[in-house]
Amino acid sequence: MNNAGYQAKRLTQLALPVLVAQVTQTMMGFIDTVMAGQISAVDMAAVAVGSSLWLPSILFIQGLLLVFTPVFSEHHGANNQRAIPPLLFQAGYIAIIGAFAVMIFLASSSFILDLMNLEQDLYQLTTGYINFLLWGAPAFLLYQVLRGCSEGLSHTMPPMIIGFVGLAVNIPANYIFIHGKFGMPALGGAGCGVATALVFWAMFASMLIYMKFDRTFKELAPFRKWFIPKWGKMWKMVKLGLPVALALFFEVSLFAVIALFIAPLGSTVVAAHQIAMNFSSIVFMLPLSIGIAVSIRVGYYLGKEQPEISALVTKVGTAIALSLAVVTAIITVVFKHDIALLYNDNKEVIQLAGSLMLLAGLYQISDSIQVVTAGALRGYKDTKSAFYISLISYWFIGMSLGYVLAYTDIIVERMGASGFWIGLIAGLSTAAVLFAGRLIYIQKNPKRFVIS
Repeated sequence: MNNAGYQAKRLTQLALPVLVAQVTQTMMGFIDTVMAGQISAVDMAAVAVGSSLWLPSILFIQGLLLVFTPVFSEHHGANNQRAIPPLLFQAGYIAIIGAFAVMIFLASSSFILDLMNLEQDLYQLTTGYINFLLWGAPAFLLYQVLRGCSEGLSHTMPPMIIGFVGLAVNIPANYIFIHGKFGMPALGGAGCGVATALVFWAMFASMLIYMKFDRTFKELAPFRKWFIPKWGKMWKMVKLGLPVALALFFEVSLFAVIALFIAPLGSTVVAAHQIAMNFSSIVFMLPLSIGIAVSIRVGYYLGKEQPEISALVTKVGTAIALSLAVVTAIITVVFKHDIALLYNDNKEVIQLAGSLMLLAGLYQISDSIQVVTAGALRGYKDTKSAFYISLISYWFIGMSLGYVLAYTDIIVERMGASGFWIGLIAGLSTAAVLFAGRLIYIQKNPKRFVIS
């Protein structure tokens, strides 16, 4: 039962719920933007500016927690269930400490907003949005811990279902706090911060209840005994997760900086770039879900001391992701103008977005390989390579080449936004090659990182 067909089936079974969970999480941000935009452009802008501070900080801490999933999976594969509850508590302590750090940063973020020279109305709404949203940080990160444990035990369906719980809370909560219904104050766009914080607490509570009463977790009894912080183990996990967090930060910050560099090229260019990037980020959820599933299965078979099957899982996962990428790339290229028309009806924007979509098709192929191989490396608990490869690929190659092509005539006549997209393709392709090379090296020279 450990042939390629079986592994493809198991990866698909794991990845589909992860994909749906990712989509529901993304939909919440989309709903916030749309509902705030119905009030005014200023309210919508407040959500966008506030999110630009929230996302990098919270994703950095989430990056620290990502490494726990394959570790849970490895203990599961080794049938070492007793190690899971204490590890779950240590992950929880890291999440709480990280949440406080995020809350302090957001509470003191006014100095960053001051540097932006925002209009007074936008400044007030953004400040309100951030001050409400920061109270959701502990729930968001603790939910990620519980989700990581559930997925590490190959239970990816509960986070998917709870994602729908989040959506079910998000829409009415937005309506109540944006418009001031049922005796609540009308907060406008800032009300999205209240709603999002409530969503995170609802999702955390739902996951907690599920893990407490579900038959599988009742046998594991993760909350029967309270485990005190073990600073040595926590520090070991932080050191393991820090390269992943930094790699994630490098990736997120790269796209943010590129957007800033493109801004002076004019609103048409910015709109076209945003269309291509937004569509690519939606497509990215497919290989991302497969990469998460691969990290779970690799850890599981390492726990079973079957490294040859872990290697098979990475090959199968990469093949699935690459096949899907070819399909999505063809769709992107063939329907490039139709896709752009879904976002905007300006002819200039559609034409430019169409040309960027051609590059986005190539981008998807490189992106799918690098995210799956990076997921496999997390399964092997080889995280330092993610730091170095991401820094070299995204910034030294992707950003540098993109800027040279976009703004200078050193290589070719300046290309504008297309130059940055070619830089992204070069950076992602480099990352894919380096991640794959590192993966092959580890599989030929296996080493175990034991988390006791």
